[in-house]
Amino acid sequence: MKLSLVSCFILLFLQTTVFANIIDLKGKVVDAKTNQPLIGAVINVPDLRISVATNTNGEFTLRNAPARGRYVLQVTYVSYKTFTQTVDFASTTPLVFAMQPSIIETHEVVITGTPITAGSRFNSTSATVVTKDQLMGSSTNLIDALAKQVPGVSQITTGPGISKPVIRGLSYNRVVTLNDGIKQQGQQWGDEHGIEMDQFQAGRVEVLRGAASLQYGSDALGGVINVIDPTIPSSGNIQGEVIQNYSTNNGQSNSSVMLTGNQNGFVWRGRGTYQNAFAFGTPAGRYINSGFNQSNASAMLGVNKTWGYSHLNFSYFNNNVGFYDAEPGDPLYTDSKSRTLDFPNQNIRHYKVALNNNFIFGTSSLKLDLGYQKNQRKEFEATNDPSLFFDLNTYSIDAKYYLPETNGWKPVIGVSGSIGHSINLGEELLIPAYDERTAGAFIYAKRTWEKSTFSAGARFDYVKNVGKAQQVDGEEVFPGFDNHFSNVSAALGYTYVFNDVLSFKANAGSAFRAPNPAELGSNGVHEGTNRYEIGNANLAPERSYQADATLEYGSGFVTGSLGIYENYIHNYIYASNTNAEQITREDEETGEQKSYDVYRYGQVNANLYGFEGNLTLHPVPFIHVENTFTYTQAQNRTFDRPLALIPAGVVHNTLRFEPKVKGVTDFYFYTGIDNFFKQSRVDATFETPTNAYTLLNAGIGATFKIGSQPLKLYVSGYNLTNKKYYDALNRLRPGRYSQEDPTFGVYNPGRNITFGVYLPFGTNK
Repeated sequence: MKLSLVSCFILLFLQTTVFANIIDLKGKVVDAKTNQPLIGAVINVPDLRISVATNTNGEFTLRNAPARGRYVLQVTYVSYKTFTQTVDFASTTPLVFAMQPSIIETHEVVITGTPITAGSRFNSTSATVVTKDQLMGSSTNLIDALAKQVPGVSQITTGPGISKPVIRGLSYNRVVTLNDGIKQQGQQWGDEHGIEMDQFQAGRVEVLRGAASLQYGSDALGGVINVIDPTIPSSGNIQGEVIQNYSTNNGQSNSSVMLTGNQNGFVWRGRGTYQNAFAFGTPAGRYINSGFNQSNASAMLGVNKTWGYSHLNFSYFNNNVGFYDAEPGDPLYTDSKSRTLDFPNQNIRHYKVALNNNFIFGTSSLKLDLGYQKNQRKEFEATNDPSLFFDLNTYSIDAKYYLPETNGWKPVIGVSGSIGHSINLGEELLIPAYDERTAGAFIYAKRTWEKSTFSAGARFDYVKNVGKAQQVDGEEVFPGFDNHFSNVSAALGYTYVFNDVLSFKANAGSAFRAPNPAELGSNGVHEGTNRYEIGNANLAPERSYQADATLEYGSGFVTGSLGIYENYIHNYIYASNTNAEQITREDEETGEQKSYDVYRYGQVNANLYGFEGNLTLHPVPFIHVENTFTYTQAQNRTFDRPLALIPAGVVHNTLRFEPKVKGVTDFYFYTGIDNFFKQSRVDATFETPTNAYTLLNAGIGATFKIGSQPLKLYVSGYNLTNKKYYDALNRLRPGRYSQEDPTFGVYNPGRNITFGVYLPFGTNK
């Protein structure tokens, strides 16, 4: 069967290669006011994964481009509004892109993480694009960077080394992280590890807020984080970068090197990254054994031809992080800056191979993404023999066929599936060995009438989870389970562009999430969270019904957006400790009896609603007053009390200066204030409230030219006043895992100053 499928794709590949018509698509980029050519403007075609820069006459040539088809082109140039346009490659009309000078960023960016690539104004999904420059700064990881900049995004943290994304109050298996077209499968149910991804590999990140289950199936109730690799240079060119930074709080040192090239359509890329940190500091001291080290390597080989592209991606992630198995009353802080991890600690390894393809058939195309992932998570208590050892292997396929446009409608049909197999290789047990099978199919269509764009779609999903029964010393640990779930979901979207500065978008639809094996079958001590977890094999799938609306505005003086949303989730799954239930187990290392809080998985009906937005003022060209705000309220409707693990409302305020300074480019300095509100809406059965707090931040940076070589230097500081505080999503804060001693808890990190160097290089033929 596998050989037959491969043979079919090879046959399609050969037929398309032989019979495809090709053109050299030519055009010019000019200043809209002066009509002067813009040298070095970048033209990018996301769906073809090709880009090219303009020459000294402002002209460009996309060589060996498909002779037919409509594609979104994105044109970018420093100090100009990003320009996007859908171009018919069969047209003989000369392409001339007239760009408008601007002191601001535009809302009109290309979004690729939705079923049909489009500019953001014509895409109903609430989305934010974060560039590579924005990802560099005082953030300690990728999710930390997004949480500080994107409205509606927060993070569940275990110190600076571990962050899990939260979108509109939803996290864990309700948020999908995507890279190389493949859903990241890294046992997302776990509290004590982040996403298994190199934070420096992203060329940019798209954050899609709201249900994206129509395209990505189960798990995308809250949204999607789409990590997009850097663009490939035009033929005959090589590009690269060196990144180095150092953070004072925990001595975190990051080093990353990347090189990529394109030779007549043969494309390649390689990257290596190493990170190392000692225990992070709080205003009360350094949290014991919270250091980490991480090694990442990735590579890509592929071809970009007239028939489309085919890219083979490899990545390796290796993370070692310490954790502290503290009891209430134990000391929490140390003066040690040792980079050697003590016990207990954990090791996470993630291997991924992805084959990304886009086959073009005239005015239609087929996107095919194949993936294999191996995720290994080990916990070490007192020796180098793992006590817990999860080994998960996942095979996946995702195919989308883009039919020819008919009467203005752009239809897409898609299928996806995955096979997951997890086994336990350690002595201690938490979840059973399991097999998971998923399959799904969707149909989606979109049409634009003048200023209005309408989209609609439907999807069917099937998920099967089989947990293996297991006994230890004649005692049943896992009874086993065999669960089947299916669902039909639907979505509607609408956008209206009033004019060049004002647009409106709205969405309504349903989504679905099947219970994961941890929720279904847990039965054991989870050392990383210091609690005893008990699953429920009778859990039903979550079903979400949600709607949102966003108004976006962007002029020369003011840019901003305001969005509201509501999400009702039937059979919402979460673990809680009720009635202070505890269980006593013998510690295998010491033989002592130890008590653990018991967390049982159950279901309620939940309602989440809130608002998010941003407002940026530009009183003069070199001053930017940037503000973002987010608030989510979540209610456990079944028991009429607040839902647990919901972020506090926050307002980020930044005053940014970008004066012209002779001898340097992109000079800036900023100061910011982050206001986090009190979170009193907590599940009082096992959570405690957190107080409001304010953080002071600042930074400065510039790009220098050494000959023709640019060199970017920057310094950024976070929590400069060394404020002592607990964040509502800090897993180490008081009351999260101990009701006996409410003073047990670890403050969030204190003052952190990051010094960074960014060195891009390459040819520009």
